[in-house]
Amino acid sequence: MAPATAVRPDATLRDAVDVAREALTGVAEPGTVGDHLGMEMVDERLGTHYFACDAAAYRGWRWAVSVARVARSKTVTVCETDLVPGEGALLSPEWLPYASRLAPGDLGPGDVTPYVDADPHLEAGWEATGDEDVDAAAQWELGLGRVRVLSAEGREVAAQRWYDGDNGPAAPVAVKAPMPCSSCGYFLPMAGALRTVFGVCANEWSPSDGKVVSLDHGCGAHSEADVEAPPAERVPAPILDDNALDVS
Repeated sequence: MAPATAVRPDATLRDAVDVAREALTGVAEPGTVGDHLGMEMVDERLGTHYFACDAAAYRGWRWAVSVARVARSKTVTVCETDLVPGEGALLSPEWLPYASRLAPGDLGPGDVTPYVDADPHLEAGWEATGDEDVDAAAQWELGLGRVRVLSAEGREVAAQRWYDGDNGPAAPVAVKAPMPCSSCGYFLPMAGALRTVFGVCANEWSPSDGKVVSLDHGCGAHSEADVEAPPAERVPAPILDDNALDVS
C-alpha cells in the first residue's frame, strides 16, 4: 500500500478565522467561544478551525468549524460546526450493550441471566454416539445430567480469578497465616482438574468458611496452629461495704 500523501496547506482556508468564528455565533451561547486554537487540513481544500470552549460545563472541549472552497475560488464556505472533546475533556463512560452490563454481585433473588449459546467458558458435557442407551448413561454418569460443563478456558479463567482474589495466597490474611491451607484438617480438596490447586474451607472459625481457597492460602484458624494461652484471669474476692447506705 502506497503511503498517504500529505495534504497541501491552503492559505485561503487558513486565513478564514473570522469566517469560522462568525459561523459559531449562530449556534454557541454568548461568551462560550474562546481563543482560536489553530487549524488543520483534512483533505484537499477542506480544513477545520478549532476554538476554545469557555462554557463552564464543557471544560477541555473545543469548537470545531469545517471550512472548504472549490478549485480556483477564494470564497470560503462553512460546512459544519461542532463541539468536540479535547485533551482532558470530561467524557461519558463507554457504552455497553445491555447484555454486557451484568457484573459480579448484581444478580439478586428472582433474577435470571440470558442463555449464551456460544459461551467460550463452556463445552458439551458429553458427545452423542447415536445409541440411546449409551448416550443416556453418559449424560447422567459423565455429565451428571448437565448439557454443558466448563471448558479448559472456563476453568482457567475461574482458577485465575480465585487465585488472585481474597482466598488466594496474596490475601492479607494468608500472608500472615502460620501455615497454608494444604496442611489444615479442615481443608476439603476439590474434585477434577482443579483439585491440585483448590479446595473448600470447612472451618466455621475461619473467614473463608464455605469458600474456595487455594492450597497456599491460609488463616489464623489453621487446625494445627497454636499460640500460647494467656494466663488465667485472677478475680479478687468481693469487698463488702457494710457502711454503705442503700437508698430506695
